[in-house]
Amino acid sequence: MEEESMEEEGGCEAMMDDQNHNNWGAGGYGQHLLGPAAAPLGDRLLRGAAAEPPAGPEFPAVPEANGVLRGCEPGAAAGKGGAGAIAAAININASTSKFLMNVITIEDYKSTYWPKLDSAIDQLLTQSPGDYIPISYEQIYSCVYKCVCQQHSEQMYSDLIKKITNHLERVSKELQASPPDLYIERFNVALGQYMGALQSIVPLFIYMNKFYIETKLNRDLKDDLIKLFTEHVAEKHIYNLMPLLLEAQSTPFQITPSTMANIVKGLYTLRPEWVQMAPALFSKFIPNILPPAVESELQEYAAQDQKLQRELMQNGFTR
Repeated sequence: MEEESMEEEGGCEAMMDDQNHNNWGAGGYGQHLLGPAAAPLGDRLLRGAAAEPPAGPEFPAVPEANGVLRGCEPGAAAGKGGAGAIAAAININASTSKFLMNVITIEDYKSTYWPKLDSAIDQLLTQSPGDYIPISYEQIYSCVYKCVCQQHSEQMYSDLIKKITNHLERVSKELQASPPDLYIERFNVALGQYMGALQSIVPLFIYMNKFYIETKLNRDLKDDLIKLFTEHVAEKHIYNLMPLLLEAQSTPFQITPSTMANIVKGLYTLRPEWVQMAPALFSKFIPNILPPAVESELQEYAAQDQKLQRELMQNGFTR
């Protein structure tokens, strides 16, 4: 992948000034190495990210053309406590300088960084609600940050989309093999599991979203990932799913009300125009779907209400 300019990708070059929300200006890098207590918290994580950037040299430094780190000039940090304090706090020796100046090549990305991200995404996509996932969110967040700074955003975005697409295609095939009596419940599990995973995946990739997807693609990562589920799962199953939902609606308690509500609301979120396939069904869970009631149809509404009451009584419910 060709290296892009930092200004085009919104990477570390752009992140040196106040836009970066990380205080990488003059003297800022010395504060960063002193730990989170020395750096302002208000501007971190792009004003509201889910995870805090790791302290210390976990963040990659960006060298100037002449090999000098921004924010590490002696004059910039001298006011923070003198040369002795700087040496004690930053402790830049030969090995530390080599680490800080380390460049992530595309080979490094493919062999070291992406495998860590790949493994974490796998666990997030397949976890059950309430499961404990033994991954370091700080480490994953740091991997994403470093790859963005080293101009690997395009490759990382491509790998993420491919990874999730392959996962959703497997989910779709599993649903196709489901018997009708389990189809609705399994679709509900797949939808809930995926939407739950996005609550972790999207924040972990917030730097890529901010400095690549929003800046260069004029899109949003969450919208892109929801669209993937729509295209690779929901669209392929909507014409099998909808008749089963309508049948379940006409047979009270065939599926739980919460399952019906989750699926209907989820389908509406994915593609609002699917309401036209079953307006009466969607209107039970989405407000203002149907047109306002008119006086001429009051008798029909009353008949529907009486029918529902009879069905409830037949299933053991009393007035």
